[in-house]
Amino acid sequence: MMRRLLLVLFFSSLPLAVVHAAQTIDPRVFTALQKAQQAQQKGDYQAARQALAAVQAKPDSLEQVMLWRSQGYLAWAEGDAGKAASLLEKVVASGKLEGEQQREDHANLARLSLAAGRHGRVVELLSPVPSDASSEVLQMLVQAYQGLGQPAKALPLAERYVQANPKVDDDWLQFLVSLNADLKRYPAAERWQRQLLGRHPDDARRWRQLAGLQQLSGEQHKALATLRAAHRKGLRFSAEELDQLVLLASAAGQPWQGAKLLEGLLADGTLARNAVREERLGLLWWQARERSKAVGVYRDLAQRSGNAKHWLQVAQLELEQSRWRAGLDALAAAEKAGAERAKVRQWREWAQSQLEFDGAPHLARAN
Repeated sequence: MMRRLLLVLFFSSLPLAVVHAAQTIDPRVFTALQKAQQAQQKGDYQAARQALAAVQAKPDSLEQVMLWRSQGYLAWAEGDAGKAASLLEKVVASGKLEGEQQREDHANLARLSLAAGRHGRVVELLSPVPSDASSEVLQMLVQAYQGLGQPAKALPLAERYVQANPKVDDDWLQFLVSLNADLKRYPAAERWQRQLLGRHPDDARRWRQLAGLQQLSGEQHKALATLRAAHRKGLRFSAEELDQLVLLASAAGQPWQGAKLLEGLLADGTLARNAVREERLGLLWWQARERSKAVGVYRDLAQRSGNAKHWLQVAQLELEQSRWRAGLDALAAAEKAGAERAKVRQWREWAQSQLEFDGAPHLARAN
């Protein structure tokens, strides 16, 4: 389909090119070009080749460039993209064609280059990008910059394309969401995600993605509100999806946001409380340097579970806050619950030395 479209474009413009050049090129070449065009339009590629082969042109002449051009598009029609690109490269390099012919040859060579994975050449041919660039040119440049690993340059072009084509497929909107998110432009990503949500208001996945973007932008209260709004609409998320949303914050280096979201989900019953989630909540607060909150979570967990590991976590958090007595008490509880004695002894000796250093040797020491 694409090849037929390109050939139609070529056929419609070639007569103008020939007529424009008719006053300056050899009449024999002009006649050969006309015969080749007519044969090619009829699908008689052999006759087109014969017509072009029947004439010769002087090196570095306009006639030579016109023959290369016609031969290039003929090769493309026959499915030889490599030969077509090679001939069009010669045409473009000659600099002898101007205006519409030049723009058309640049665009067609860009198409061939993109298909061959020559992304840098596509950018060279289509830059600088005019303000009235066609949708196809924008698409090609977006693909080329993506192929070059330069998403920041692809993004504004992709946005121009979507703005000019508001009824584009969902894939384009999702592409803009992903691209903005990768570049940490979360508000922009959220804006495009809301457009997707407007198209699919009953798609729980779209709501979850919106909440994820809001969380990444540090607006965990908005993320929780989004999840609640979806819940009121009757949409449901699996526990696994919500757990992944929390883990997303940790993976993105935003433990505080993850802790706030998880805390809200547990508080309103959206996620059921269990040891794994409470340990995750404690760890997120710990990673966020909210040690008072973390120790509260682990202490509650330790008191319920009686687990030595939980008491050791309480002890470590208390000692990190220079709360020596609370830390020693937690170490005693950990030892009673079966914690490794050597580790408990090492931490106890250190905590007791800190108590003495702080000038409080009169405090009772833990046994």
